[in-house]
Amino acid sequence: MVKFSREYEASIIPEWKGAFVDYKCLKKLVKKIKVARRDADDDSSAGGSSPETAALAAGVESVGYGAGFSMLDPVRALAARFGPRVQASTDDEESGDSRELVRSTDKHEREFLEKADEELEKVNTFYASQETELLGRGEALIDQLRILADVKRILADHAATRRARGSLLGRSRSMPPVAPPSPALSNSGRYLLSGLATPQSMSDGSVEQQQAQMTEGAAVADEVMAALERNGVSFVGLPGKKDAKKDGGNRRLQLPSTVRIDIPASNPGRAALKVWEELVNVLRKDGADPAAAFVHRKKVQHAEKNIRDAFMALYRGLELLKKFSSLNVKAFTKILKKFVKVSEQQRATDLFSQKVKRSSFSTSDKVLQLSDEVESLFLKHFAGNDRMVAMKYLNPQQPKNTHMITFLVGLFTGTFVSLFIIYAILAHVSGIFASAGNTAYMEVVYHVFSMFALISLHCFLYGCNLFMWKSTRINQNFIFDFAPNTALTHRDAFLMSASIMCTVVAALVINLFLRNAGASYANAVPGGLIVLSAGLLFCPFNVFYRSTRYCFMRIMRNIMFSPFYKVLMADFFMADQLTSQIPLLRHMEFAACYFMAGSFRANPYETCTNSQQYKHLAYVISFLPYYWRAMQCLRRYIEEHDINQLANAGKYVSAMVAAAVRFKYNVTPTPFWMWMVLISSSGATVYQLYWDFVKDWGFFTPKSKNLWLRDDLILKNKFTYYLSMMLNLVLRLAWAQSVMKIRINKNETRLLDFSLASLEIIRRGHWNFYRLENEHLNNVGKFRAVKTVPLPFRELETD
Repeated sequence: MVKFSREYEASIIPEWKGAFVDYKCLKKLVKKIKVARRDADDDSSAGGSSPETAALAAGVESVGYGAGFSMLDPVRALAARFGPRVQASTDDEESGDSRELVRSTDKHEREFLEKADEELEKVNTFYASQETELLGRGEALIDQLRILADVKRILADHAATRRARGSLLGRSRSMPPVAPPSPALSNSGRYLLSGLATPQSMSDGSVEQQQAQMTEGAAVADEVMAALERNGVSFVGLPGKKDAKKDGGNRRLQLPSTVRIDIPASNPGRAALKVWEELVNVLRKDGADPAAAFVHRKKVQHAEKNIRDAFMALYRGLELLKKFSSLNVKAFTKILKKFVKVSEQQRATDLFSQKVKRSSFSTSDKVLQLSDEVESLFLKHFAGNDRMVAMKYLNPQQPKNTHMITFLVGLFTGTFVSLFIIYAILAHVSGIFASAGNTAYMEVVYHVFSMFALISLHCFLYGCNLFMWKSTRINQNFIFDFAPNTALTHRDAFLMSASIMCTVVAALVINLFLRNAGASYANAVPGGLIVLSAGLLFCPFNVFYRSTRYCFMRIMRNIMFSPFYKVLMADFFMADQLTSQIPLLRHMEFAACYFMAGSFRANPYETCTNSQQYKHLAYVISFLPYYWRAMQCLRRYIEEHDINQLANAGKYVSAMVAAAVRFKYNVTPTPFWMWMVLISSSGATVYQLYWDFVKDWGFFTPKSKNLWLRDDLILKNKFTYYLSMMLNLVLRLAWAQSVMKIRINKNETRLLDFSLASLEIIRRGHWNFYRLENEHLNNVGKFRAVKTVPLPFRELETD
């Protein structure tokens, strides 16, 4: 049976760990009480007559019994001993003040009760703050859902009306003239534009059609505004009934505030839509305010998605708060049982237990009620009254690990080792690795094998990261905003790595067999492997981790189109991985040039390597990851106004400069450029090391209790952190090899380049753990366990 302390530590919410009951500390205090009582008993037995023995004797004499021994004497002595204490407890119950009882106990018991009282107050305060926050968020979210339902209904009604009118107009030969809009409708249309018109339709069509759209848009605007008012959105400046009568019944809206659907410009499409809205609002002939709300179907769809995500985040927060309540109640119950067993302070325990039961985190049912309400609303509006679909979104569960994945990892790993041994023997017998071997074959095999080997190594290290994050209870799915039911586990990452290497080595063995057999199409096998890999990556069927593949492609799209997409944690984390995979990108460049140009038919690999365009493209590829990362930093600086993002962009710019100088030195190896390489690369390395240790890992905190580290450490052994710092320093200096002119042959040069590329990937995998550890500790410090989703409908103040 698992001890409760282990079960409790494994069940607490990592981000809220500081708000939970410090069960270990209370348990240590109970042990102190136990040790103190045992020592007191030993002293009494060693010293003969002790105060407790004297008290028992006094109790016996006080009840009037003689010196003779009786079998009932121990019972009478115990009754005499505990009689006054029972009376004192009764008085305490009448007074209701438990603090007096605390003062009457010994030092260790009093220390325990005081500490327990502090922990109870801490839990109560945190629960009350979280409950208030979630209830306020729930109330706002329910209002948003009502507004969304009204807006969707209004748009659907007007769409049906327009379709009916269009069918009638199609039957008639002539169209009656459209009356000009009244001033009231024209003014009301200023603040909420047409719910049916798209941005393009605002500037197209004849004058009559535009007038008809404005008339219909004004009607939609009036209904949407009425719906907003019914849901508690106040419009300051609206004339009352008396003013409306004085104005001839015309409802002219002069609003210093307006309501709009606010969708964050997280991608180029939304950004372009927002720019288009502002242009349309400025250029409209009826003089619309640029801050006017723009309501159309696309934005309503985005608003619905945001509200759905907000409901999912709210439900998760409510579930976490319920778990927080139940775990703390159980922890207090367990520790009080231990305390009363050791101290025999039954009265104090009962009083404290009653205090726990009366606490808000134990008695409040507001969270349960809101959770049920959120579940029912989500079931109705977003799941079509299908409970299984609703719970799939609200409470996604990670699929259970099966032994099949572990079996496949072992199978593919063993197959890879066997095939690699076979390939090494065949290659040695064929003599292709000799200095006078087939140079064209070596060029192709080196690039293709290195490309897939580096990918496989990165997958393997990511699996190691996932294993360590799980072991240390770092919530990487929350940090990266991954769905728990589709996120990769460490076994999945190991399976991907093993299967990739097994397939690649199998292709190389087949290629070598065909080459020895004299087949003319032998070199097409590596090309077919690349095509197969690309096809699997873009495969639309739900095989080989489709959700992960699509997530990877979406993140790569966001990176390549930086800074037009909003930068999320997963985006810049992946961009950092790419800065360590520049050799992989160069291998991909050669493979694309070699196979897409059809060069494999005659093996003229020099066509790619000797081309000036190829060399210039390699130069650009060396810059791209740093450029993308710098653009992401600039985007975050624009959004967050954080000067650290500019400093971070400077780090990648310095890396770009160092790479350019090294490239120039390879072309022109003069002493001047060698000194330029030393200066630029050393400066960039110092910059990168500072950012790694101070910003990304959070080390070198001033006045930290852990020398050169930070106050909070997840790993217990401090030596691991110091060793990691030294390892990161050494691997950051791998560029020094480019300055050294080591005289080795072609095959040894390839082996050295592959080894250095592998070491950089190992350094990156090592960096990943501490980067996410620091991010996790930041979330813990801010008690951030649920993401905050911006709500779409908001009120804007205008002059």
